[in-house]
Amino acid sequence: MDLNHIFLFIAVISPLLVLARAWRPGGIFRGWRIAASIVLAITAVAWWFFREYAGFVGGGAWFALLFLPAVGLRKASQLAEQGRYESARRLTGLLQFVHPTAQVREQLQLFQRLESREHYTADIQVENPSPNLFSRLRTAPAVIALILVNVGIFFVELHREALTNPIMLHRLGALDINAVINKGEFWRLFTALFLHYNPIHLVFNLFALYVLGPPLERMIGTVRFAACYLISGIGSTAGVIALTMVKIIRPAELVGASGGIMGIVGAWAGFLLRHRHVWHAKQRLLNILLIIVIQIVFDISTPEVSTSAHLCGLVTGFVIGLAVSPKRMSI
Repeated sequence: MDLNHIFLFIAVISPLLVLARAWRPGGIFRGWRIAASIVLAITAVAWWFFREYAGFVGGGAWFALLFLPAVGLRKASQLAEQGRYESARRLTGLLQFVHPTAQVREQLQLFQRLESREHYTADIQVENPSPNLFSRLRTAPAVIALILVNVGIFFVELHREALTNPIMLHRLGALDINAVINKGEFWRLFTALFLHYNPIHLVFNLFALYVLGPPLERMIGTVRFAACYLISGIGSTAGVIALTMVKIIRPAELVGASGGIMGIVGAWAGFLLRHRHVWHAKQRLLNILLIIVIQIVFDISTPEVSTSAHLCGLVTGFVIGLAVSPKRMSI
């Protein structure tokens, strides 16, 4: 996978999404519109003068002007919820350098008032700390297990030098239609889901699993989530075999967890479509549809990616999502 191409895609799509969501004139959205426009302008200039590095330049602008402010403002709000107004004020003050907008100034003034008020009030003990990198995984054992298995198998790939040796990658279980059909090696439908071409391939897939997996696992339960992931993954590889046999796509050796991850996306869509009473179901469904559109656009613009595997996993997960029910809460 071309890292420059990935960053270029992010530097173009993310600002466009920000502009689409912040289309209303005035208000707190003005700063985000300006930041998104600057990122697009920087990316366009980089593309015009030195395309081979345009993704890195645009990605850097996106990281500094959009990603850091969004994450920083969210973290500042979490600190304020804990009563740590001084830390929230300091973080917001730093964000002014990369996002000098009315929203940041108003939030900074709010934290300053809360901090000054805190000096005249009794300390409040907060029982629930703000979420961190690992807290979202505490109630998602299946996601933890899948991440650990993928990382462990990747170390096996490194030990066997499979990243630079296609023959060894094939021996470890890459999906090969000839081996599956002619030799009956159907186990490749499963093993290919845990192999990756390089660290970037692995990190992107595991990050998507980390973001999308825990909420769904908490919603439907660990066993159902694990089954959804694995069945969707096998559905993606089996779908690729079927499409290759009818000559819709060309034979290609495939590896990666993205079929199972797209199954999670599809399961979210099916689940929310059926269970519209779930909290924020409409907004969540719109977000999932947006993810699907972005993924399809990325697949079309990236020849190295198997669009058919993603779509097969997506459809399989969608069917499962329509059939699965929320887990029962014990009283």
